[in-house]
Amino acid sequence: MDTNGKRIILASNSPRRKELLAALDIDFTVDTGTSFVETYSPDTPHERVPELMSRGKSLGFHRELDSDEILVTSDTMVLCGKEILGKPADRKDAERMLKLLSGREHQVITAVTIRDQEHEKTFSVTSSVFFKELSNSEIDYYIDTYKPFDKAGAYGIQEWIGYIGITGIEGSFYNVMGFPTQRFYDELQSFLK
Repeated sequence: MDTNGKRIILASNSPRRKELLAALDIDFTVDTGTSFVETYSPDTPHERVPELMSRGKSLGFHRELDSDEILVTSDTMVLCGKEILGKPADRKDAERMLKLLSGREHQVITAVTIRDQEHEKTFSVTSSVFFKELSNSEIDYYIDTYKPFDKAGAYGIQEWIGYIGITGIEGSFYNVMGFPTQRFYDELQSFLK
């Protein structure tokens, strides 16, 4: 993709975001320096949290952007009923989350912020995911084998649990992976004009 001479910086340590952005044939570098602390008011509507986190990561970037740079930040949240599921604290927390998701529908909301020296655009994409009833042995196997402690909701759709447990998706698969590639591509093209 032609970025009109702009250099793209991805401010994320997520291997999945790096993989998905690279798959769009966009050249980019990774720089994760930020002063942003991920907190929000309990009164914040759940669906707004990812946008606040993504924008906060962008505005908290550790340095001023050069005139030829575009910064990309992102945040993914799993929402099951009224509960936000972040990254699990430990094995017990991962087990609790997967039991909560078992046999239910939940939403995955990913927000992205695109910013340069003069402009800023934040958007979010929501996908619905449906899990079958997961057995205790399936949950144990997944946690012990894949150690999903760096993933919101304690699972990766592209891993074993996704193959055996997800019965349907409404919306973008890649959004559930952690980066809404199609929407980002369109938004970046518009941003570059």
